Amino acid sequence: TRRDGDVNRHAGRNGAIVRRFALLLLVALILIADQGTKALARDSLRGEGAHPYAFLTLLYTENSGAFLSMGSNLPEQLRAAIFDGFVTLAVIASLAAALSGRIGRTADEVALALIAAGGAGNLIDRIHFRGVVTDFMILGTPSLHTGVFNVADMAITAGVLWLMVSWSAAVRKRKTARE
Repeated sequence: TRRDGDVNRHAGRNGAIVRRFALLLLVALILIADQGTKALARDSLRGEGAHPYAFLTLLYTENSGAFLSMGSNLPEQLRAAIFDGFVTLAVIASLAAALSGRIGRTADEVALALIAAGGAGNLIDRIHFRGVVTDFMILGTPSLHTGVFNVADMAITAGVLWLMVSWSAAVRKRKTARE
């Protein structure tokens, strides 16, 4: 009946609003965690040496590059154009895609929200601290360890890894369906 269609459409709109709110809440919580932990690192680790705790070492660094300091040797204006301009576009595109309702899988929307939140967290640092991002965590042992990273980097990495796995599975599924 017509009334049933109206009820279903209304429920669908409410579900979309709740989903968007949850994604924005996730972005906000990651930004709070990222900026809060970076502020703590600046206040308590700057000027200190490494603080090892089992598989976690805390070490304050300022990174003018991207992941693992890639691009840190680029001229300042080029670095700003790439890291400020490109990251701004990537944050907007990721968040818009996550909120669009067209992705199809909630987990993929969450992954895009993680990427947007992480990118925004590092962009806030670049704008506020003259082009550098605060990094302060290292995982591993002295002989095998990660580079120095932060909460924003963890969010970006988790989002990218999820999308790689998800999209690879989708490609395999389509390939299998054609055979």
